[in-house]
Amino acid sequence: MQAERLAEFMGVFADVARAGSFSAAARRRGMQPSSVARQIDMLEAHLNTPLFLRSTRQLNLTDAGEALLVRARRILAELADAHQEVASIRGDISGTLRVACFPTFGKRYVIPVMAILARRHPALRFELDLTERLADPVAERLDLVIRIGDLADSTLIATRLAAHQRVLCAAPGFFGADPVPQTVEGLSPYCLIDKMHGADLLGWAEILGHGLAHDERRARFLCDDFEAMRLAALAGLGVAYLPDWVVGPDINRGDLTELRLERPAGGRGETGIFALRALAKPSASVRLLLDELKVFIGDPATWAIAEAIAK
Repeated sequence: MQAERLAEFMGVFADVARAGSFSAAARRRGMQPSSVARQIDMLEAHLNTPLFLRSTRQLNLTDAGEALLVRARRILAELADAHQEVASIRGDISGTLRVACFPTFGKRYVIPVMAILARRHPALRFELDLTERLADPVAERLDLVIRIGDLADSTLIATRLAAHQRVLCAAPGFFGADPVPQTVEGLSPYCLIDKMHGADLLGWAEILGHGLAHDERRARFLCDDFEAMRLAALAGLGVAYLPDWVVGPDINRGDLTELRLERPAGGRGETGIFALRALAKPSASVRLLLDELKVFIGDPATWAIAEAIAK
């Protein structure tokens, strides 16, 4: 088998392993499932070993397939990087840039940057996975994964894009004639906005303690989407505890009022927003995206609360 054909077949193999089926990989590549299956058959024949355990319901990698997948991802990433590096020398950036991030962050900050790059480099394509799960750039062949908050120990390479902190806020008229609460106890009569599923990602336990944070009677509006929770706060449905990159501009305009509790736990706890990648040396398109994201976000960030900037 010629080297260029082997690289092509390994790309098909990696897509099948990622998608878990011939038909899903075929849709991704714009091919017929039979063509994908035939290429896998030829690759297995060339290597003289089965790569998948096939049944009517599922497709699983063999031990040989697992071993090949590790090498295939590395080889494919190096080939893509080499192609982009040569293209960048000509000033022609092409290929597909694959990114995963939180839905709201992607819609507000990543898509506008991708639009800027698309105008400059018409041959560049984009795949944006808007998800709250911890996407894996190695297993999913992603160029970048944007994560928010503290980072766990990892072999991934991290680039810090901006600071991140969560803030308490509510609509200006939410408290009526009552003063804006300045203590945890003062917050107790009021309804909250919280996540519907998953762990306490909003961090209410930091403010209220674990008992009150998980009292379902406190939450008047529950949703897993940051943008929807922001809209609920603007509509006066409850007190929100959301990232500054979601509500900072609203607080600066006066559309939301920030609550600064006297208790230290109620203050802003700053972490970061990071772009993670598997390769130590970023490709030309990844470098462009990182640089443009930093410019678009700004320093201080465009969402930074004015009072915090003044300090």
